[in-house]
Amino acid sequence: MNNVLELKGKRFIQASKPGFGGGAKMNSRIEVTTEYLLILHSQLRKIKEFWDNEKQPFEGILISVKYNKIVAKSNRIGGIFKGTASNKSIVGAKFNENKNKHIITYYINQQDLINSIRYIYDSARILEKEFNGEINKHIIEDGNILKPDLFRDGSISMSMFKQVIADVSYIDSFEVLLPTVILKQSIITLYDVKKDARILLEELGISLVRSRILDNQTVYLDENQVKLLSEKAPYLVSMATVDLANLAPEDFISEYQNNMMNIPLPSIEPTIGVIDTLFDENVYFNKWVDYHEMIAREIPRNQEDYRHGTAVSSIIVDGPRLNPWLEDGCGRFKVRHFGVAVGSRFSSFSIIKQIKTIVLENSDIKVWNISLGSNQEINDNFISAEAAILDQIQFEHDVIFVVAGTNKPSEDIVKIGSPADSINSVVVNSVTKMGRSTKYSRKGLVLSFFAKPDVSYYGGSEEQYIRVCEPLSEAYVAGTSYAAPWIARKLAYLINILGLNREVAKAMLIDAARGWNETPTPEEIALYGHGIVPIHINDIIQTKDDEIKFVVSDISEKWNTYNYHFPVPIKDNKYPYIARATMCYFPLCDRTQGVDYTNTELNLHFGRIGNDNKIKDIKGDPQNKDKSLDEESHYLLEDEARKQFRKWDNVKYIVEKSTKRLTPKKSYNNKNWGMEIKTNNRLDPKDGNGIRFGVVVTLKEINNINRIDEFIRNCTLNGWLVNTIDITNRINIHQKLEENIEFE
Repeated sequence: MNNVLELKGKRFIQASKPGFGGGAKMNSRIEVTTEYLLILHSQLRKIKEFWDNEKQPFEGILISVKYNKIVAKSNRIGGIFKGTASNKSIVGAKFNENKNKHIITYYINQQDLINSIRYIYDSARILEKEFNGEINKHIIEDGNILKPDLFRDGSISMSMFKQVIADVSYIDSFEVLLPTVILKQSIITLYDVKKDARILLEELGISLVRSRILDNQTVYLDENQVKLLSEKAPYLVSMATVDLANLAPEDFISEYQNNMMNIPLPSIEPTIGVIDTLFDENVYFNKWVDYHEMIAREIPRNQEDYRHGTAVSSIIVDGPRLNPWLEDGCGRFKVRHFGVAVGSRFSSFSIIKQIKTIVLENSDIKVWNISLGSNQEINDNFISAEAAILDQIQFEHDVIFVVAGTNKPSEDIVKIGSPADSINSVVVNSVTKMGRSTKYSRKGLVLSFFAKPDVSYYGGSEEQYIRVCEPLSEAYVAGTSYAAPWIARKLAYLINILGLNREVAKAMLIDAARGWNETPTPEEIALYGHGIVPIHINDIIQTKDDEIKFVVSDISEKWNTYNYHFPVPIKDNKYPYIARATMCYFPLCDRTQGVDYTNTELNLHFGRIGNDNKIKDIKGDPQNKDKSLDEESHYLLEDEARKQFRKWDNVKYIVEKSTKRLTPKKSYNNKNWGMEIKTNNRLDPKDGNGIRFGVVVTLKEINNINRIDEFIRNCTLNGWLVNTIDITNRINIHQKLEENIEFE
């Protein structure tokens, strides 16, 4: 077996994005007619009448645009509404029922709407007079047909006309969305109308104490308050979820025996944070758990309230001894356990607020386990408030959450429940001992696109339950709650003991689960994520003799972050390999943007460097080559980019398609391989600055020859510092770092 190599010392180079220009780009599949412009004009006039008659408690207006496709940022409104600043006025985005079109909500002022009505009317008049009532992409780009002379009356400029035509070529209709609100106590997110939520609601007759405000848009309302809001201003509601969360049920059988086990006292082992139900301090491993009870003393509790949390912590501390078939080579871990829930029913809102405080006050902990989850299904059009908080914490702080994929409370519930829709977290589903999906596992995807769960692991089933310690002694259990702690153990080992950053650790975990599986089906991804993580840590940090696996990590500061110095060994002037690469990063997310949740896209390219000095990408991804990621001239539409190349996903997996007859690849003048990380942002161009990424690359020698020594030598000659991820050496380093030094 070969050890994984860590390449350091040769920084990636940063390059700004070149300007492409070109102005408005019309949808090539659409012909815009006068009749259609007048229909849109009529819709806008009716929307103006609606807001003229509405006594809304804010200054501007909300208007939703139904686009005719999943639309890229550069193809959204750029002439009407607020012109090129329209993207900054987006306050929500979702998909239609068929998940093939965008519905985007804008917050603009009355004058913006009045101007838009005039622009569309004037464009319709020019279109009818000069172009016989219809125009297409060919005509609008032909300078001999579309000339300044046609606009000499000054009612509308040629550039504005072109932009309006381009805008409407991507639009189906305009409307004011009036969502149906479930009349129960709920976590409500309001559209951002540039007004404090508390003041806004007070003007509607809804009084709130500060403890019921999560942020400027998200509040907790009781049933009567929800009813009042739906009667007075339903258009303000961007998202609504019922606040009663149920602890996802698990199967279990108990064997109440008194043969308590012995365990040594903890020493320098790393600590994993656990946020769960209560912990019983009478169990045999209690010295390994630093317990903090976050429930008010006056709340009654019983023995049942301690079962789940105690069982989860028992796996983290002593899982392999309790379950020898799952010996992972990671040893034991200490736990800092925060009891935030009593019983199986609890308030999501109160736990959200506690999690932020807990993580901030325990900054020494890098890995957190959350095995609590909702029985309700996630929404197709927005991320849950609970998951959004986890994503925000992980963007702002150097931590990683491991979240259980939630269990089925009944056969009617199929999709995963919050917070398993957290994009930055590692979400874990459960499999049987034979590696099949369990009967209680629920399915992704998230926002119809993101691969959740991330991975799967053994969570117990009738084939083989998971043995845990509960308050009255041992029990045999099954559930995603008991799969997640095993993954938390592995991440803590990679981060705390082997010294890897969380981006590389997550990438290694996913890479090990995925392997060379090029094209898992949508059903497989929805149930298993990227695959089943190997049991033993050696199978994550070591690889086969015919494979070279290395990791790199750096920070994106500009549009192109690149390194062209990967000296892959050559045989007879050719490269006898197939390759794959996995990248992870933790982007800023914005829940108010609905389905367009992740603000930053990092796109991974890796491969040989051709004689044109461009990377021959192993995936064949045409994005970001010579044009902007959003340019439709690449013959890759937005929905295809999302499906084929995981655009906007924070986990990238690219792999060379293998064939039955593997042949070496030709080399070019430059004998190195290159890697490029292209950064694009939806909203603020600064959102992607300073995002760290971790990449795991695997090169498989097609003739089964071990070329790792040659690769190490080549890297050293090219200025790389090559660190072998060797368990023994890393453990010795960890022990030295944790030693207490006594000065005489």
